[in-house]
Amino acid sequence: MQSFIEHARTLGRRIAQNTQQRAQFGRLAAGQSPMALFVTCSDSRVIPSLITGARPGDLFELRTAGNAVPRYDERRPSGESATIEYALDILEVPDIIVCGHSHCGAVRARVHGEDLTTVPAVASWLNAQLPHGLDALGHDGDPGVHEAVQRNVRVQLDRLRAYPCVDKRLADGRLRLHGWFYAVDTGLVLTHHPVLDAFLPL
Repeated sequence: MQSFIEHARTLGRRIAQNTQQRAQFGRLAAGQSPMALFVTCSDSRVIPSLITGARPGDLFELRTAGNAVPRYDERRPSGESATIEYALDILEVPDIIVCGHSHCGAVRARVHGEDLTTVPAVASWLNAQLPHGLDALGHDGDPGVHEAVQRNVRVQLDRLRAYPCVDKRLADGRLRLHGWFYAVDTGLVLTHHPVLDAFLPL
């Protein structure tokens, strides 16, 4: 924790001493215009700016356990649905990336049927938000549960399509959806090709 404190303590000074950074951060005060909504897992090993090379202001982020997108329900709004709606209707982002990752604890728990009785909120979330049948995709030869994670990305993309704000923009060509798979051990990024229904290198 101390290293985080030291970095935060000196950030303002370091920005003030760098003319280019000072100008860049100054522009952020005028507002944001992110290039994409990046939906990914809360896992600390997944760093959107590292994966994409994004700078401050480039990505609007939504992070949940298992990069899950709750089903749209206008009667029961959630923080996730509010984030998606704001990104599209206010910020008008042209792209949404749903990025799953290898060695995902949330997906692994579903694949292996792990006992989550000591963490009931986690158990309820995963049961409600991750697709059933993931356990059929897990096996010892796939320690990173790649196939299950990739299936989960497909399911979350389908859930996004059911959001009215997403459906409307897809229909008129103002929005593109992307499904990514990130390997935490190698840095390899695969993207989903809908025609082939396969994840291939970017």
